[in-house]
Amino acid sequence: MSLISPAAQDRMQAWLASEKALKGASDNTLKAYQQDVLGFVGFMTLHKGEPQGLTPLAKITVSDMRAWMAQERGRGTAARSLARSLSAVKTFYRWLATREGFEPTAVLSTRAPKFQNKLPRPLTVEAAKDMLETVELQSMEPWVAARDTAVLTLLYGCGLRISEALGLQGADLPLGDVLRITGKGGKERLVPVLPAARDAMEAYLRLCPYPMADERSVFRGVRGGTLNPRAIQKAVEQTRMQLGLPASATPHAMRHSFATHLLSAGGDLRAIQELLGHASLSTTQAYTAVDHARLMDVYNKTHPRA
Repeated sequence: MSLISPAAQDRMQAWLASEKALKGASDNTLKAYQQDVLGFVGFMTLHKGEPQGLTPLAKITVSDMRAWMAQERGRGTAARSLARSLSAVKTFYRWLATREGFEPTAVLSTRAPKFQNKLPRPLTVEAAKDMLETVELQSMEPWVAARDTAVLTLLYGCGLRISEALGLQGADLPLGDVLRITGKGGKERLVPVLPAARDAMEAYLRLCPYPMADERSVFRGVRGGTLNPRAIQKAVEQTRMQLGLPASATPHAMRHSFATHLLSAGGDLRAIQELLGHASLSTTQAYTAVDHARLMDVYNKTHPRA
């Protein structure tokens, strides 16, 4: 039995195209949206015993939604994952209802399961510095050691995502005082470049055995191709174990550390939002919770009690 009619499939593809064109959704986001909606439609096909075309999709009831949510919870889907799937389904339905002229209240009124937001897990200032100073010891090749140090320095010193750091091309060189970064959804931002980041990059470029070209990646693998993120992740894993740091000490934790340490030093939340390239201030606000949790931990450990 087909899960979805050709007409409904066409509408879903048109919706995904509009999410990319109008909202700048990334390919990974679009893939997740498609999987979530198809999973929902697949359940409804079995639940109702018929392929889900435009007419059946327009007649989804509150009872149908409850059945889907119950099935997802019953098979162990985490609350966060179910909330994400429901959000994708609602977004699709809101778009579809506008074009097909039906009432989507049954879907849109479904409440997402509650879950505890995961707080970013940054390193301490000392641990971040130790990470930068020790990662070079993981390779016997001087240029590879300099490369790994340069990447981590960009993550911590500029707050870049690892994909953004590895996406730098020869045309971005030499690094000036400001770096133009294209982040998620094609969103551009300007990031100040600290002298330490420029120094780390210059050290890498002096040692790198491969020539730089405008349209080639700055960071290269040992065979000269674009550097795979896994190589940096592995170097960080080895460094983490050498330093006795927790499993949360990942490349992305260096970006978290950049934001948290700026906030602790009195940085403005909206300025940090711009530096990180967050579309919503609410995403950046997670760092205020981290900072508050750290302060409370210090308070509980040091406050003199009677």
